[in-house]
Amino acid sequence: MKKLLLMVSLASVAALGTAHAAGDAEAGKTKSATCMACHGTDGNSAAPNFPKIAGQHPDYIVKQLKEFKSGERKDATMNGMAAALSDQDMEDLAAFYSKQKATEGQAAEDKVAAGETVYRAGNSASGVSACAACHGPTGAGNPMAKFPSLSGQHADYTMKQLKDFRAGARANDAGSMMRNIAAKMTDAEIEAVAQYVQGLH
Repeated sequence: MKKLLLMVSLASVAALGTAHAAGDAEAGKTKSATCMACHGTDGNSAAPNFPKIAGQHPDYIVKQLKEFKSGERKDATMNGMAAALSDQDMEDLAAFYSKQKATEGQAAEDKVAAGETVYRAGNSASGVSACAACHGPTGAGNPMAKFPSLSGQHADYTMKQLKDFRAGARANDAGSMMRNIAAKMTDAEIEAVAQYVQGLH
């Protein structure tokens, strides 16, 4: 746990030294037309396999778009969509989506107790860290460290990301933090915490 907190602190310090051009939310709204098919008009996707990006931290959105463009993060659709984006396009889109209000989700009642345990306390027996340590008690994330907001995120999307981290198919996490955590999670823990996150607000 001390190692995790040290990584969080270092990531926060590194983020403080990062400066970038400010995004224009109005320009981002215009540019978001190509994003609507998957993410909805305001970043609240209707399909559970596409993430909600409404209300997401702008620096996190920019980071993901840059890594989709570079190929560091792999997704057949997003790699192609990000390829044509300039740095300013990314900043504008991030400014627009970060100002939108995320819709609340609802967790499956039979998964809430188990999901809350993993989210808030982790699993000391297997070495799974508490999600709340980085993503906060309400899932608001940590914008300075570029840790995303999880509150209300689709369970299907969250499950896929955790399984991709566990398998190494997604590897754009600082210091392998998410890969190290997900590697110790069971399918049941992943499903439970994903459902808990979906209802978190």
